[in-house]
Amino acid sequence: MSTALAELVDNSLQAGATNIAITIDWPADALPEIVVADNGIGMSKDELEACLRFGGSSRFDARESFGRFGMGLPAASLSQARRVEVTTWRGGGAEHWVALDVDAVAAGASPTLTARRGSRTSISTSGCRVRWTQCDRIEYRRLAWLERSLHRALGRIYRRFLASGTVMTINGSQVDPVDPMLLSTKVERATARLEFQPLEFELETSTGETSAVTVRFAMLPVHRWHGLDNATKRRIGIVGQGGVSILRAGREIASGWHLMGGKRKENYDDWWRCEIEFEPALDEHFGITINKQGVRPSAALREAIEPELESIARLLNARVRQAFEEVKFQTAAEASCRIAAAADRDLPIIASGSRGGALTYRIGSEPMPVESMFRSTLTQRMLDLTLNVDHPAFAALYRPLQTIESEAATELRTSLELFLLSFARSAAQMERSGQHFDDLLRIWSSNYGRMLRKS
Repeated sequence: MSTALAELVDNSLQAGATNIAITIDWPADALPEIVVADNGIGMSKDELEACLRFGGSSRFDARESFGRFGMGLPAASLSQARRVEVTTWRGGGAEHWVALDVDAVAAGASPTLTARRGSRTSISTSGCRVRWTQCDRIEYRRLAWLERSLHRALGRIYRRFLASGTVMTINGSQVDPVDPMLLSTKVERATARLEFQPLEFELETSTGETSAVTVRFAMLPVHRWHGLDNATKRRIGIVGQGGVSILRAGREIASGWHLMGGKRKENYDDWWRCEIEFEPALDEHFGITINKQGVRPSAALREAIEPELESIARLLNARVRQAFEEVKFQTAAEASCRIAAAADRDLPIIASGSRGGALTYRIGSEPMPVESMFRSTLTQRMLDLTLNVDHPAFAALYRPLQTIESEAATELRTSLELFLLSFARSAAQMERSGQHFDDLLRIWSSNYGRMLRKS
C-alpha cells in the first residue's frame, strides 16, 4: 500500500505541490476508499486524458525528478483499487476528470478516458485529486493499523521533503519525517553522529556525462542508548531500521543491506547507518525499474563503491563492538566508583571554580596513544578516568581478572581500580594546587609499560 501511494505522492511533488492530503474512508460494511489531493500545478486536458494510459506520461524518460516511465499512476492505482478516478483543475477554473473501472472493462465496456467536466469542490487554485474506490487489496484489517504503517513508511520515504516544509497529512494527522540515520532523534540527551566526511563516487551516465553517488555514514551513541528498553529501541528505530538507505532524487527507493560487498549484516550493525544518494541520471547503474522500488546494482557500480563501503562497514562494526566492551567494562567498574565516592567526603577538598564538595567517579576504557596508561579529567565534580586499552598494562591487569569469576577476583579488581582512582585524584589535587603532574604520569606510564613487556 505505501509503495502504491508513493507513486501518487511522487506525481504531486513533481507537480510542485506543497500540501498533500491523504484521506482514507473505511465504512464498517464496505471496502475502503482512498483519496490523494494536492495543490500542485494540475494537468492540461491532454495530460489528464493520457494519465491513466500505461506509458502515457508527458515526462517519459525524463531524468529531472521522480517520473520517467509513465506507468506509476495507472499501475499503482489498479494494484490497490478496482476503480480509479483522476480530477484536475487549473487557474481557479472548473474541474475535469477521467476514470478507469476494472469491473466495467471486465464486463465488456470499452475504457473511455475522455475528460469530463465536474463541479468545483477544491479550495486550491490548481491541483489534482486521485480517488481509489473498491480497494480490495489492503492487507490491514483496521484503519488505525493502516494509518500507523503509512505514517512510518511515507515519513521515511519522503523525509527530505517533509523536513524541508512539504506538508503531508493522513486523515488530517500530519506526517512527520522519519530519519533512519537518527541524526535528529534525541534520546537521553544524545543523537547519532555523522562518521567521516561524505564520500563521493563519480560514475559515467548513459549519455556519456558523469554524475555523483554520495554516501554518508552515521554512528549511534552506544554508551547512551544501550540501556534503553526494547520497546523504546523499536520505537525510535534502533532495532528494525538498520542497514542502508538508498535515495533517488531525495526520495528513498530501497532500504536493507546493499553494496556492502562480502560483509554480512550482524546485530552489531544496527548501531551504525549508511545513506546512499544518487540522481536519476544514474538509473541504469542502480537498475531502476518502472515502479522505482528496489535496486539492482550494475557491475560497474559495485566495482566503484563496494570495496570502500565494505571496508568502512567492517570498521564501524569493530567500533560498535568496542563501544559495547567499554559499556560492559564501565558497568563492572561502577562498584569501585561508588566506594571511591563514599570515601571522597573524608578526603581533602579539590576546588573547582566556585564549587566544592565530594567528587563522583567514572571509569571507562578506549584506545589511546600507547604511551599513556590512562587519561583523567575533572569536570563539574566528576572525576573521569579512561584507561587505554592499547597500553600493555590494560591487558596485564584486566585480562586475568576477566577470565576468573570469583569473590577474590572481584575484590582484586576493586582494589586495582581504587588504586587507579586514588592516583588520578592525587593528580587532580596536585594540578589544582599548581604542581605539574603530566610529566610524572607520562614517565610512569612509559616505564611501567616497558617493564611489563619484559615480564
